[in-house]
Amino acid sequence: MATYQVGRTETTDMTNNVTNYSVAAVNPDSATGQTETEWMNTKASQYLGYYKKIPELHAAITAFATWIVGKGYKTLDAETQAVLDHINGWGEDTFNSIIWNLMIQKKVYGDAFAEIIRDKETGTLINLKPLDPAKIKIIADEFGIIKRYEQMSGNPQSKENKIVQKFQPNEILHLCNNRVVDEIHGTSIIEACENVILWKNQAMEDLAIVSHRNVVPVRILEVDTDDEAEITKIRVKYETAIKNKEVIIVPKGTVSISSDGSVTNAIFNPMPFINYLDDFFYRALGVPRVVMGGGQEFTESSSKISYLSYSQIYTREQTEFMADLWNQCFVRITLEKPISIQNELLTDENKDAGQMGAMQPNDMTAGSGQ
Repeated sequence: MATYQVGRTETTDMTNNVTNYSVAAVNPDSATGQTETEWMNTKASQYLGYYKKIPELHAAITAFATWIVGKGYKTLDAETQAVLDHINGWGEDTFNSIIWNLMIQKKVYGDAFAEIIRDKETGTLINLKPLDPAKIKIIADEFGIIKRYEQMSGNPQSKENKIVQKFQPNEILHLCNNRVVDEIHGTSIIEACENVILWKNQAMEDLAIVSHRNVVPVRILEVDTDDEAEITKIRVKYETAIKNKEVIIVPKGTVSISSDGSVTNAIFNPMPFINYLDDFFYRALGVPRVVMGGGQEFTESSSKISYLSYSQIYTREQTEFMADLWNQCFVRITLEKPISIQNELLTDENKDAGQMGAMQPNDMTAGSGQ
């Protein structure tokens, strides 16, 4: 009989066999101290592809822009209103559609640009023309201050990429998304959730493959011949029969069909993982699904909390945009706020006042705690 001695048990050192997850260090795109530091978004076309092809990303960013500027704006005087009423961008724009466009750009690319066109004699603003962020190069001086912008002809990585036009800082309305430290550009919202997008779409693609294999299972055909021509004929007959939902008849003993052992949906069900990634995606993006009109999977109370939390985000974005417009274009407007549910919450508070443990709107208000 074998004798087991715990003291003699050998262990394997797995330290070098298992790689721990880590995040690569990132240095900010700062001015390097030289006379000029250039930066151009080399991932611009990729980010635009995500926005146009990923439906949930498209819907979320579109909803964001609509919440920020969708209800319109007010001006302080009739003169400013008249100026903005005559802005037409590329010819078919309105001031509303232009600022909505810029909000989309800001989130997709990290930066949004529009050419500021003024009357040469009076200096009055006469137009704002959105520019393609993929073709705008930012040039900063040795102190990290924007020195000028250059509109390029094409792909930033191409040798044929040439300067089309140069702009002084006061000729460009520049919106930055979540600029950090002393970088000379903003940060695309897609950068932080790119992996989640890829994971979810890969899982959906895998699910489609599994579903197809359950409808038409992949089979292994064992044939009683090594003649390539005969094998080809049998394969074509089998594929045609499956495609046309027909029956294939072959001489007895010439073909044996067996399953490839594919995992079925009963064993491999990626839907929980897909649903998890879907929820994770919106949390990473910072745009609750409830603001897009969907929410059958949420309770009324959780929807209200999501709505209330998001109000802080869109208020900050509106405040930042109004400040940018005033500082860069000398145009002062007030953006209309989305419909508030504060009154409804106050009504609910009165109804629930006697309920032990009920959360109230004033529970989320900063105070002394007394």
